[in-house]
Amino acid sequence: MSHIYTQNRELSWLAFNRRVLAEAADDAVPLLERLKFASIFTSNLDEFFMIRVGSLFDLMGVDPERRDSRSGMTPAEQLEAIYSAVRPLYREREAVCLGLERLLRRYNICRLDWGELTDKERKFCQRYFKSEVEPVLSPQIVDTHHPFPHLKNNVLHVGAWVKHRSRDVFGVIPLPDALPDVIFLPGGEGLRYIHTEELLLHRCEEVFTGYEVKAKCVFRVTRNADINPEDEAFDLDESEDFRKKMRKMLRARTRLAPVRLELSERIGGDFLDYLKKRLPVSEEQVFYTSAPLRLGYAFSLAARLPEELRRSLTYADFKPCRTEGIRPDESMIKQAGRGDRLLSFPFESMGPFLRLLKEAAADPDVISIKITIYRLASRAKLVEYLCSAAENGKDVTVFIELRARFDEQNNIDWSERLEDAGCTVFYGFENYKIHSKICLITRRERGQIKYITQVGTGNYNEKTAAQYTDVSLITADTGIGQDAVEFFKNMSIGELYGEYRHLLVAPCSLKQTIMKLMDGEIAKGPRGRMKFKINSLTDIDIIEKLREASRAGVRIDMVVRGICCLLPGIAGETDNIRVVSIVGRYLEHSRIYIFGEGESERMYISSADFMTRNTQRRVETACPIYDATVREKLHGIMDLCLADNVKARELRPDGSYVHARGGAERVDAQQAQMDRALAAEARPLPEPARRGVAEKLMKLFSGR
Repeated sequence: MSHIYTQNRELSWLAFNRRVLAEAADDAVPLLERLKFASIFTSNLDEFFMIRVGSLFDLMGVDPERRDSRSGMTPAEQLEAIYSAVRPLYREREAVCLGLERLLRRYNICRLDWGELTDKERKFCQRYFKSEVEPVLSPQIVDTHHPFPHLKNNVLHVGAWVKHRSRDVFGVIPLPDALPDVIFLPGGEGLRYIHTEELLLHRCEEVFTGYEVKAKCVFRVTRNADINPEDEAFDLDESEDFRKKMRKMLRARTRLAPVRLELSERIGGDFLDYLKKRLPVSEEQVFYTSAPLRLGYAFSLAARLPEELRRSLTYADFKPCRTEGIRPDESMIKQAGRGDRLLSFPFESMGPFLRLLKEAAADPDVISIKITIYRLASRAKLVEYLCSAAENGKDVTVFIELRARFDEQNNIDWSERLEDAGCTVFYGFENYKIHSKICLITRRERGQIKYITQVGTGNYNEKTAAQYTDVSLITADTGIGQDAVEFFKNMSIGELYGEYRHLLVAPCSLKQTIMKLMDGEIAKGPRGRMKFKINSLTDIDIIEKLREASRAGVRIDMVVRGICCLLPGIAGETDNIRVVSIVGRYLEHSRIYIFGEGESERMYISSADFMTRNTQRRVETACPIYDATVREKLHGIMDLCLADNVKARELRPDGSYVHARGGAERVDAQQAQMDRALAAEARPLPEPARRGVAEKLMKLFSGR
C-alpha cells in the first residue's frame, strides 16, 4: 500500500543518478572531472539495469502481483516507470557528453570519427587495425549453419545487416577485452584519439569480405546480473566449498537474460526487429545514443596531458592529511591507549590504522587480531599486515564476504592468500552478508588483557579511502572491546542473535535499538531532535517511525546521498523532516546517527544504512561515541553537510531536488573539510596527553 509520504525506491535511485549527471553539466566543476562524472553516471546506470531492473524481471516471473510497499506498484508497473524515466536521462547524457567534447576541443583534446582523421592518422589506424585489431577478432555470420551467438554482458559489438546471395543475414563482431577503449593517435598537437569501436565500424566491410553491408552500428546488451548465491540453481554437494560456489555464480552471471539493448544509431526495421526477436527485448528496452556507450577512458586522459593543462582541467591535487592529535613518530598502540581517535577519510589518511595493524603484527604482546572484510583494493597493505601477523604466530581471524557484488573474484583471491599465510578465514553466513567494518586487536599487557577496537563506516580499501567520505574510530574502551570479543565469538559459531552492551548489531539489535531511541525522542515531542547521515533510506518501519516522530513535533535533519523513499515536507505527516543530498568530488559514504541533544544525546557511527537489507538481512555494527572530542568532530561534519549550499540539494515533497538554500556565505562541506584538515596538519604536534574518559556518557550508554 502506497502513502503520500513515500516514493518508489527505483525512481528515487534514478533521481540520485541524475544528480551525478548534474555534476557533469556543472560549469564550476573542472572539465575532465565533468567527463568523469558522466562516466560514473554511465557505470551507475549499467549496474542499476543489471541488478535492480534484473531483480524486477525475476520478481515479475515469480510473483507478478506483488506490490511495492512504498509506491504500491507491481513489478511490471515499476519497470514501465523505470524505462519511461530513463529515456530522458539518455537524452541528457548525450547532450552533456557531446557538449563536453566540444569544450575539450578548445584544449586540443579531441575524440574523432573516421571522417576527421588526417591522412597520416588514417594510415596509422589502418596499420593498427591490421597488426593489433584484426588478429584478435572473432566475427560471425548467423545463418542455417551458424547459430545466433551469446552476446556477452555489456561488451561492445559491431552489428551489421548484410546481404549475401539475395539473402539478408546478421553479422556481428564482438570487441575483444584485450583491445583498449580508445586509440591515441601519434604526432600532432594536443591529444587526439578515436574509439576502437569507431575504427572497427569503419572497417566492417573489410571484415565481412564478400558481403554487401546494408546497415551497421555499435551496440551492447545489458543482462540481468542479480544472481543470488542461495538460488536453487547453485545448490551444492556437501563436498564443495563456498569459494567454488561463488566461482559458479560468476560464470552464470554472464549468461542471464537481457534487460537492455543500446545502439549507437537508429537502424532499419528488419535489422532492429531481428535483434529484438533474437535477444529478446521489447521496444521499451531499446535505447539510442550518439555519445560513446562506454566512458571509462575518461579516467586515463589526464595522465596524458602536460602538467599545466592537467592542473587546469582537473581538481587541485589533495593528499589526505595527518589526523590532528595523532603523532606520526609515536606508537599507534600507545596513542590508542591514551584516548579515542577518529579518522575522517579522505580528508585524513588511512595511514594511522594501517600503522596500528603493522605494529600489532610485530608486537609480542599482541595475542590476536580479528577483522571483517567486505571490499579490498587490488593491492592491499592490510592483507600484508594480517599475513605477517599470522606468520609471526598471532591468532588472526578474518571474516571475508565473498558476495560483495562485483568484487567476488578479488575477495576469493585475497581469501586464498590469507589462508596460505595461516590466517583462519570464514566466509560468513548462507543468508546474511557480513557488511560490518570492525577490527579487534587483543593484547596481554603486564598480565592484563587489553583491547584496541576499530569500527568504521567504510571498507578497508586503501583506494576508496581516498575517494569516499568515511569515518573510522580507534578506541581502547574496555566495554566496546568486550562487545567486539563477543561479536567475533558469535560470528565464529554462527550465532546471529548475541547480546551486546555497547555495540548495536544487525540483525539482532541494531534496528530495534534505533526504533527505541526514536521512541525516546518522540516522547519529548517538540523538544525531540534527531540527525542522520546515511546513503539510503528504504526500510518502511523506520520510515513510519520517522513520520511518527515528525507528527509528534520532533525536528529531524537527514543527509541521504542516494535513495530516499521518504518524502519530507508533507503537511501533517513529514513536515518536520528535512532531507538533503550531497554529490561532489568525493562519494558521501559515512553513516552517523544522532538522537537527542545536550547531555542526553546518543551518537553512533555505523556500517548500516536505513535499508531493509542492512537492518534485517546483513551483519552490521554501530558503535557508540563516548569521547567528547570525537563527538565534537562528528558534529562538525554533520553541521557542514546540513549547511552546504554549493553541492547540497534538498528533497522536496514531490520527489524533486532543488539546490539547498543558505546564507550569504557559500558553504561547500567537502571543500571545508579539506581546508580544516590542511589547517590542522599545519598546527604543531601536541605533546602526548593522558586519556580522559567521559564517565557520565559511559554510564548513560551502558544503561540503555
